Amino acid sequence: MSRMPEGVLREAVIDSGAITANVRHLRALTGAEVIAVVKADGYGHGGVRAAVAALEGGANRLGVADIGEALALRRAGIDAPILAWLHAPGASFAEAAAEGIELGISSFDQLLAAAAAASAVRVVGVHLKVETGLGRNGIAPEDCAVVFAEAARLERIGKIRVLGIFSHLSNTTPHDDRAALARFRDALALASVHGLAPQVRHLAASHAAIDLPEARFGCVRLGIAIYGLSPFADRNSADLGLRPAMTLRAPVAAVRRVGAGHGVSYGYLHRAQRETTLALVPLGYADGVPRSASGAGAVRIGRSTFPVAGRIAMDQLVVDVGDAPVAVGDEAVLFGDPTLGMPPVEAWADAAGTINYEIVTRIGPRVPRRQVTQ
Repeated sequence: MSRMPEGVLREAVIDSGAITANVRHLRALTGAEVIAVVKADGYGHGGVRAAVAALEGGANRLGVADIGEALALRRAGIDAPILAWLHAPGASFAEAAAEGIELGISSFDQLLAAAAAASAVRVVGVHLKVETGLGRNGIAPEDCAVVFAEAARLERIGKIRVLGIFSHLSNTTPHDDRAALARFRDALALASVHGLAPQVRHLAASHAAIDLPEARFGCVRLGIAIYGLSPFADRNSADLGLRPAMTLRAPVAAVRRVGAGHGVSYGYLHRAQRETTLALVPLGYADGVPRSASGAGAVRIGRSTFPVAGRIAMDQLVVDVGDAPVAVGDEAVLFGDPTLGMPPVEAWADAAGTINYEIVTRIGPRVPRRQVTQ
């Protein structure tokens, strides 16, 4: 059995080398510039850590959801271009502009606010987001002409610089995505009519970047794939040439031999069918392990995978290991790189009725991240 280091209660091991390798691989695969998406604390892997690793792999820009995330990267000393695209109503862009943060603009009002943040020595870089059918933020088709015209005027007078135009796809069906692609092309043509010539045009995230070459436009936004996870239900990480970067593990904290009929955890959802051994693992829903996977998740201890027995609690879960010789201190892995014999994160996603994105992103701050490079 593999043993955990003494004194470690739980940890997420982050292989930053995997992130670097994944970005490098995806750059070669797509032949495009890469915006590495490191929002939500780098999908749970650590925002600064993921940003540095992605840049080492050749990413050209970083993408985050909001300005706070962008400023945190700047405070950490990252000076690469950073795009933030989700803003509070009435937000001021002054601090973002002062730090050279590029702003995703989804409305006329946001465009004016970006221009207001400009100064005599500072032009604000913006990416205009257009709505192409996802139903979220983005400039509505009927408003594009007015917004593009004003953006061109503001660019001429030195208030803003339109660095990019972008949108998002739904990844519903190839037909839906190609319909959105056609709307995006229409928006690009209209922008050109109004005199806009952005450096980058980006529509494809991980799913389309891999599977829809015509959506690449020379620049792709890569999120889940840079962390080594697949955006597809029918292909895994290895199929795509990716290495999962996160391993979630903890030591077995207690071992108990129980007889047939013994109840396990709250509500006794599980009772031992025969004499068996129960192993306690100090990871629970406070750490991001989904309670909805109670009785369905699985944990690797040694060379075997065992089912979670009963309800996952706030701080711990119980594994039924049968007659296996499990001892306190043995390494219990919830998920990691399946090519190394670890359970895939998708197994936990399936058990919880969700997706791999959510499982890694929800791993909480109580779980220390330990960086390795392999």
